Amino acid sequence: MRHLENENRTLESMLKDIQAQNSMKQDYIAPTKELQFRTVESDDPVHGTNHSQIVMEADHGEPTKILNVNQHCFDQIAQKAEIATPTARRLQQNYPKEMDNLINAIWQKENSKRMIRTFDKTSVTNPRFTLDRHNGTARAFLSDKFKTFDNSDLLESALPTLGESDACWKIVNFANTDKKLYIRLKSEVIQSDAGVGDLMAHGIGISNSETGSGSVAVFGINWTLACTNGMQTENVTRKAHITSARDGDTWNVLTDETKRADNHSLKLQLRDIVSSYASRDAFDENIEKMKRAKEDVVDVPMNESVENLGKVLTLSKKETSNVLEGLLQTIGQSGYEQSQKINRATLVNACTAVGNTADPDNVDFWQRLGGKVLNLGKTDWNRVAMAS
Repeated sequence: MRHLENENRTLESMLKDIQAQNSMKQDYIAPTKELQFRTVESDDPVHGTNHSQIVMEADHGEPTKILNVNQHCFDQIAQKAEIATPTARRLQQNYPKEMDNLINAIWQKENSKRMIRTFDKTSVTNPRFTLDRHNGTARAFLSDKFKTFDNSDLLESALPTLGESDACWKIVNFANTDKKLYIRLKSEVIQSDAGVGDLMAHGIGISNSETGSGSVAVFGINWTLACTNGMQTENVTRKAHITSARDGDTWNVLTDETKRADNHSLKLQLRDIVSSYASRDAFDENIEKMKRAKEDVVDVPMNESVENLGKVLTLSKKETSNVLEGLLQTIGQSGYEQSQKINRATLVNACTAVGNTADPDNVDFWQRLGGKVLNLGKTDWNRVAMAS
């Protein structure tokens, strides 16, 4: 297998880290009537923050596990209770007893089954995964139908195909957050000039969420090499984390054998999917689109075009402002003269430039936005580029 690497490490070494993290994972299926939600109030009223716990009870009400709840899991608990996230966070900090009573009342009366995904080991050597003095950390609060296709399953499916490819894949970026795993690669050999000296490389992205923040996804990326902007193509395949409900009324542990049976078919499918995305057909199609995009000139002032784009794509004010910053950055890098008009390709790069400095969980949004600009239909493009 060829090495897949960036400046610091190989993809194989990332797989080893993720496999090591597996030893800390434990998943439970539990009826909510056997759970208790409680808030631990901070000792520091000025700078401290309250945090929440899930107490898992045995048959006679005796706690068997106490799990500290991370922010992502807390937000999911609020969502399942149909409490808006800002409201739930405010209740947690300012009205903790009321928050506890509300969640516990819902859990007792509705009594649905939930999957609780945890880091459940206390002997951890990797400093990135420090656990507290209790039994672990609850990292997701999910439906019992959630399919546990983990990051190690994803990499074990994708690595052989990527490693045997002639594309010579190199890691551009890798992130493993509380919400998702992201891997984005570029080919060192599948490259082409999109016109006016813009050398582009074929890329592939893979993402997965172990904690209910998205499906397993494989998608194409076009990388602009001069600025490492990445534009996600329209070509994307998603596989949902859904399986049949688990039986039983009391909480139980999902075994590795159960997970392997659930995941075998999906792992085989992903090998074929990754192989198809590694070909250059879709890349060549998007290169032609980028060449044509340079001919779509913007006939309104730069600020106006960005405002128009925000309306067409229903962006927030903050997002529209970010696009303008990305546009100014793109123009500065490209050596534009004041008299020179921008074009559709410029706006594509403006959107993808924001992704270079975005939070890891927001990079996909900006890369997909660039793809949307590239593929805007004639009517919407005219709304962006032409005077009304």
